[in-house]
Amino acid sequence: MARTIQIEVSALVPEATSDDPCIGRLQALLRGQTGVHDVTVEEQPGQSAARLNISYDPDRLSVARIKELAHVAGAEISSRYGHLTYDVDGVNSTRRARTVADLIARQTGVLEAYADAAGTFVIEFDRQRTDEQKIVAALEGFGATRRAKTSGNVSHSSRERHAHDEGGEHDHKHGGILGANTELYFSLASGGLLATGFGIEKLWGNYPQFVPLLCYVAAYFFGGFYTLREAWDNLRLRRFEIDSLMLVAAAGAAILGEWAEGALLLFLFSFGHALERYAMGRAKRAIEALAELAPETARVKRGEAVEEVRVEELVVGDVVVVRPNERLPADGFVSEGTSAINQAPVTGESVPVDKSAVSDIASARTAPDRLADTHRVFAGTINGSGALEVVVTRRSSETTLSKVVQMVSAAEAQQSPTQRFTQRFERVFVPAVLALAGLLLFSWVIIDEPFRDSFYRAMAVLVAASPCALAIATPSAVLSGVARAARSGVLVKGGAPLEDLGALKAIAFDKTGTLTEGEPRITDIETATGVSEHDLLRIASAAESLSDHPLAQAIVRDSAERIGEEALPAATGLESFTGKGITAIVGGERVWIGKLEMFGVDGVPPLGPELTSAIEVLRERGRTTMAIRSRTRDLGAIGLLDTPRAAARTTLNALRELGITRMIMISGDDQRVADAVGEDVGLDEAWGNLMPDDKVEAIRKLAGQDKVAMVGDGVNDAPAMANATVGIAMGAAGSDVALETADVALMADDLAKLPFAVDLSRKTRSIIRQNMVVSLGIVAVLIPATIFGLGIGPAVAVHEGSTLIVVANALRLLAYREKRSSDNGPPSHHSSEQALANVGA
Repeated sequence: MARTIQIEVSALVPEATSDDPCIGRLQALLRGQTGVHDVTVEEQPGQSAARLNISYDPDRLSVARIKELAHVAGAEISSRYGHLTYDVDGVNSTRRARTVADLIARQTGVLEAYADAAGTFVIEFDRQRTDEQKIVAALEGFGATRRAKTSGNVSHSSRERHAHDEGGEHDHKHGGILGANTELYFSLASGGLLATGFGIEKLWGNYPQFVPLLCYVAAYFFGGFYTLREAWDNLRLRRFEIDSLMLVAAAGAAILGEWAEGALLLFLFSFGHALERYAMGRAKRAIEALAELAPETARVKRGEAVEEVRVEELVVGDVVVVRPNERLPADGFVSEGTSAINQAPVTGESVPVDKSAVSDIASARTAPDRLADTHRVFAGTINGSGALEVVVTRRSSETTLSKVVQMVSAAEAQQSPTQRFTQRFERVFVPAVLALAGLLLFSWVIIDEPFRDSFYRAMAVLVAASPCALAIATPSAVLSGVARAARSGVLVKGGAPLEDLGALKAIAFDKTGTLTEGEPRITDIETATGVSEHDLLRIASAAESLSDHPLAQAIVRDSAERIGEEALPAATGLESFTGKGITAIVGGERVWIGKLEMFGVDGVPPLGPELTSAIEVLRERGRTTMAIRSRTRDLGAIGLLDTPRAAARTTLNALRELGITRMIMISGDDQRVADAVGEDVGLDEAWGNLMPDDKVEAIRKLAGQDKVAMVGDGVNDAPAMANATVGIAMGAAGSDVALETADVALMADDLAKLPFAVDLSRKTRSIIRQNMVVSLGIVAVLIPATIFGLGIGPAVAVHEGSTLIVVANALRLLAYREKRSSDNGPPSHHSSEQALANVGA
């Protein structure tokens, strides 16, 4: 009979992500071992690590041998496969990034390569077939040179993942003959030479014929330099793209002797490329501005002395001193001092958050991620008026801020559905245009006109049909939208989630910690005849102070707020009835506190009909109810409820105004509790009594009907979020799991950021549609116009004008402002049984 052993992937291939190809290689190696039946990968909900489930024959392999084989396989993969992340120059557009990445991917030993328009390359390679020097040489051969300071090179054998080196992020001394703006300078030189040649022709009466021609030829060189390189690389990949159309049209104009029109074409096309770089660069700088928030140095306590060191030298456990109004250099917790910290750079919160020192530093060091938000701080945030001492809990490359910068940068390389559509469209459209131009070359056979006119018309059609604006329409809008969201503490992982977020019609919410505060509060107090509310709370608080149950702690905390700090009766002899309640001796008399079901069984005195009836009423209103009784009489009952967030109702109203037609709460709590919270916050539907598997099934059915988002904390709700169209995590700052699980992460624990994210996404979708209409509309108008006689010059002017419109339209997203909502009345509610039935209908 086969047995199964589980091994953490991170123990075999350090730093491998769940979608890393090396995990598949590890599975293949282990499956090839004698006695191993199968190897599967299991994701762990609520955790970032994955596990290997290895099924094996115990008669042929021992557990020790399985572990040995797994570690040997992991070591082989770690030593063989490498990963590089480079920031390079010479990649100045989305198309160029894709072309160079494809060329690198074709190099011997390179397994995978991708890049974004900002020049960030991620390359996976086989060390047995190539090495880093060959890859760098190949990059340089394609005009992409590494910047002076680069992001670190990562291999699986390294325990430490190196993020983008701060110097590499900020070093803008790009390569090229004239630096970062080489293409812009070449484009302007082309334009200047074109204007000079045209001016000589029109204004100089007696000029040598070769002078304007030389100007036009030089304009061809400067305007076509980058275009020719791009077209040549595409031909090597057997692709015909926009650059190919432009060069053919320019060459055709030269053959006809229309040097001025050909030079104008290349000048405007190269200028359009430079404009695209500007658009991408501006959005990229909005992201890089986040990385620049962290200071370069920190003051660290070394015994009694304080030394200033670079933030890269900080290690976990260091104590840094932060003066008033300074930026914090690292993630950590406050060990001394109090202050209000502006967390807007990381979480987007507009109001400073009060921070105070932890009470037990040793305990905080062992579990820093479990500390309350009032103690935790993040790199890049701004200290207020108080001096602080902060214990470092993350290295500089692992801070929340650095992870946000990394993930937003990675999001640039993830294509949206519209981007994928435009690429597929271009790959079909460009050959079709070339075929149309070829047919038009022979129009002189049918129409009585000179071959020159037919040739000119064909070249004009090539210019008119070039979808330059289409190529930049979506990536410029997506990048601007992602950058604008990050500036307000909303992390959107790529174009697909950004577009999907704006197409939502339904949103499902987790209850605890999402719509509610996550802490039960006393909402109702029912006292028996002859018992005061004050006495009831004193007795209950005294007994519950012996328990560490969350409901007990809530009763003690809220009772103290109501009755003050007066001394409580002495309480001893705590006994627990698991899942029901407790009993204790309070002031010399035995008292029972618990659910209704605890009383009247197992020797516990029953409750009277009056108190039983009052408890049933509280339960119908969704309260968690604790009855209190002494040995001789009923004392009363306390109703508790996980209270809704202050912003919950306003947020849901704002979402409704944005067109979200269905908002559902899914909860494991009793249906009556779910209904009470749903009514309080204004939900459309409230589904209770759902186990974790039920939540996943509910989301799957909702997603089958329409696009649906799941909003949760990113940990317990990970399975449901993974099955939604868009998973949205709240309070992701400082949480690796939430950052990795969600498609959209609200860095602050602030539900009010959700309408902003949805509205920004809808604005982005709208701008993408506008850009598509402009870019395709211009092409649709120009093609017939050129067929019927429009010249190359006017076609070029209109064409590049559309590119300018598209870029300017996309950059409007960087200036997007949040909207405010009004308050509307609550809608109706449905039970979970009705809701699930409706979903399945």
